[in-house]
Amino acid sequence: MLLSFEQVSDLITAGRVLHISGSETLLKNLPKGNWIGGTTEYFMAKDGGKVTDEFIYVSDFPYPNFSIETYDEETIKNIAKDAYDDGFSVAVVPFDSAVHKEYAKHASDYPDIFMKNIIGWISGINLNKPDQTPLARNGLTGEVFTEKAVVMHLSTPGKSINVNIINIFEQDENSPLIEFENDGFVVDTCLIDGVLTKFADYISTLNIDTKLPLVGDYSGSGINISFRSIENGIVNLYAPVFPGIEYRLAKSIDDYAGHFNDAIADIDNKAAVFSCNCILNFLYGELEGKKIEALGGPITFGEIAYQLVNQTLVYVTVS
Repeated sequence: MLLSFEQVSDLITAGRVLHISGSETLLKNLPKGNWIGGTTEYFMAKDGGKVTDEFIYVSDFPYPNFSIETYDEETIKNIAKDAYDDGFSVAVVPFDSAVHKEYAKHASDYPDIFMKNIIGWISGINLNKPDQTPLARNGLTGEVFTEKAVVMHLSTPGKSINVNIINIFEQDENSPLIEFENDGFVVDTCLIDGVLTKFADYISTLNIDTKLPLVGDYSGSGINISFRSIENGIVNLYAPVFPGIEYRLAKSIDDYAGHFNDAIADIDNKAAVFSCNCILNFLYGELEGKKIEALGGPITFGEIAYQLVNQTLVYVTVS
């Protein structure tokens, strides 16, 4: 639901359990209550993609048994330990914060991370407005964070939880094999079909379209690594690469919105209790004003489906 400030305030005052996304000003001025939230001004709504600082996207959870925790880069490893065995957890992590980088690099090593249902997103800014800071807010305490993650742990006894992703990209079989000797968001050199190569030079020489991500083969699942920028001969990424993973460039996509709708049409249960989609999909796919037939929610600067993913739609269903 994309709602006005007054409508959201009424839901909070009524004691509803909520996940909220909206502009910094709106988020900071909402009353305290049973909610968590993060900053973005990009959304997928019922009538299409929107950019707005006047409305707030709300997920209303009918689950009275919950807890809200905050984590820094030292304690985020406890996220799965604190989660309910019979539920799911929604995390909001400020973009480019220390906790964001820690989670991106090490989440797969956290205890029980793949045994609990951990989803969420990286909060961001409006790219056309200066002097904004990605935020997460603990609605219960009223605290606003730039360097801490806020997580709502929810219990859903007797329910089946499914965490899902829609990734419209796949490896281009004509791409060379790309491997990395070190993990991280910043890349100088890599191995291109086994040959040590300066990555920025390779991208420049072949005029690689950096709107398309790298796609890593994670035990048969394709995980995207999106390009952020190339500066002074260094490639900056929105998610870390890792040694031991085989990457290739993604196949080109001619119709973003069409591919999403085709993927969604194949889903049996579209009644998601939470979903989010990547800012790069929104921008590169020119999704403002275009309808995605289901799965609305915040447009984000990174998505969490157990670990960090990019250029991906993440959603959770409860049945």
